[in-house]
Amino acid sequence: MRLDWNIDELNATNKNTMMEQLGIEYVEAKDGYIKAKMPVDNRTKQPMGLLHGGGSLALAETVAGIGSALIVDLSKNDVRGSQVSANHLRAAKDGWVFAEAHLLHRGRNTHIWDIEIKDEDGQLVSAIRLTNFIIAKTKH
Repeated sequence: MRLDWNIDELNATNKNTMMEQLGIEYVEAKDGYIKAKMPVDNRTKQPMGLLHGGGSLALAETVAGIGSALIVDLSKNDVRGSQVSANHLRAAKDGWVFAEAHLLHRGRNTHIWDIEIKDEDGQLVSAIRLTNFIIAKTKH
């Protein structure tokens, strides 16, 4: 378990990843809760000028993945996404969207996260449920 990471350290893990390419930044992290933001710009929009649903899913996978990684022993376990379900409720055209992930279930082999993505006005853009597998590392 590694809950002592600060936000700067968490954001440094995004270097040279898809999260960096999408402009995702962690805002807050604590046991069972992660908040991050992502710009709605040319990197995250679809051709009609709206936030791409895939961008929302990438943001959701990001917060749930780091949330699980922070509460397991990564020297003994890997975290892998296994299922995601999203309802896109409102279009976002510019500014930032914010993802808040709350841990609903912390099992030995699975974590279930509830993620809400909201715009800068606090309007719900997407409601997402995500399951991560917690997989024991095998010794080689």
